[in-house]
Amino acid sequence: MTLATNTPTAPHRMKRLRGYLAAFAVAGIAGTAIIAPLSQSKPALADEAFYERINQEFVPTLVDAPIIPLATAPAEEMAPEPPPVAETKSSAGGSGPIFYTGGGAPAEWMAAAGIDPSDWGYVDYVVSRESGWNPNATNSGSGACGLVQALPCSKVPGNGYDPVDNLRWANGYAVGRYGSWAGAYDFWVSNSWW
Repeated sequence: MTLATNTPTAPHRMKRLRGYLAAFAVAGIAGTAIIAPLSQSKPALADEAFYERINQEFVPTLVDAPIIPLATAPAEEMAPEPPPVAETKSSAGGSGPIFYTGGGAPAEWMAAAGIDPSDWGYVDYVVSRESGWNPNATNSGSGACGLVQALPCSKVPGNGYDPVDNLRWANGYAVGRYGSWAGAYDFWVSNSWW
């Protein structure tokens, strides 16, 4: 003869315990998702949009060369042209800056520029607001150029539109002027420029 009891058997107790643990885990994750953004003042490196942005391949767009009217005087009356200067010839063949036509992704550019991966969140914050990660960004009013909007563009050793040259220069600027990328980020958040 067996007695009926209301106490659950060991397998039922384990099943119930797993259910409680799962409920606590879900509640904990939901609580973290709500509380974490409120407590973070620095950019989160685990942000999905961050990883999409820094790993997205740059696809250059063609830049139209400016239309320069040709002289109509006979060739013998025209003064000889000076030799072309590399910094003033555009990738489209006209005069102007050398725009970046290579590929790559922001993560590759930051690594090649020697920026510590622990600073990539700060760099992403600043560059996203300065140029939207477009190496060919140019401020028409000031002439600031490249990913970090170096002003003047000639400050950047190499080519101000090359993302690695631009970021390498910016790394020195952030550390030299603000002490670190975190300092540059704090300044940018307070002033909307750096």
